[in-house]
Amino acid sequence: MPELPEVETVRRTLETLILDKTITEVEILYPKIIQMDEHEFSERLIGQKINRIDRMGKHLIIHLDHDVLIVHLRMEGRFFYHPRGTRLTKHDHLCFHLSDGMQLTYHDVRKFGTMHLISQKDYLTQGPLKDLAKEPNEIDFQEFKALIQKRKTEIKAILLDQKVISGLGNIYVDETLFRAGIDPTRLGIHITDLEVNKILDAAKLVLEKAILLGGTTIRTFEAMDGVHGRFQNELMVHTKAGEPCPICGTTIIKTKVKGRGTYVCPTCQH
Repeated sequence: MPELPEVETVRRTLETLILDKTITEVEILYPKIIQMDEHEFSERLIGQKINRIDRMGKHLIIHLDHDVLIVHLRMEGRFFYHPRGTRLTKHDHLCFHLSDGMQLTYHDVRKFGTMHLISQKDYLTQGPLKDLAKEPNEIDFQEFKALIQKRKTEIKAILLDQKVISGLGNIYVDETLFRAGIDPTRLGIHITDLEVNKILDAAKLVLEKAILLGGTTIRTFEAMDGVHGRFQNELMVHTKAGEPCPICGTTIIKTKVKGRGTYVCPTCQH
């Protein structure tokens, strides 16, 4: 599943390809991805120029002349940039024709991705971004500490909550908690101030390095330019069940926390 570093990699790639291009036509093959009437979606997009591409958490934010297109890739969403007329596949669900004679195609095997089109003045107060928390490098320590220590649920589940901290998914929460030396089943109310600080520092470090290396390739994810993320080579516990811990040599185990597959070193995260 694309998490913050993977989405950032996609954003940077898109930025080199589609900025200052105008949308001339929209083909919609699977309307459920669009969170509004498909005809209104197409009519509003046609004629608008792509001026800027941002990211908040796992959301791509494409700034147009009047509106903002907010894209969540979910499990396996990807974009492809091809010459106009390139044949679409059964997993291509939207196709944006651009003024440079190219087409930007949204490809999603699982069909879980979403697109919201919201006016420039309302996109931060309406739709998927209105309750989104800050990212690790932006969040205030005191605010973060309060959100963790008042909750009687597992720290892993807390960190996966995008209303607490944004951008951390299953892979990076496992890696963060390992580096912080914290068992993922510890309850938020039992996490100390020192441990909150360790979590925040570890999350920043993990995401910064993952962005630098283009994200992590797990199962089918790859950036739209076909480049596989290299952070998979830096994973210390995630997907490493049965292997020795890189720090202490204890066998890494796989368990579940709130239904999510979770990788832990029983010694380092005692």
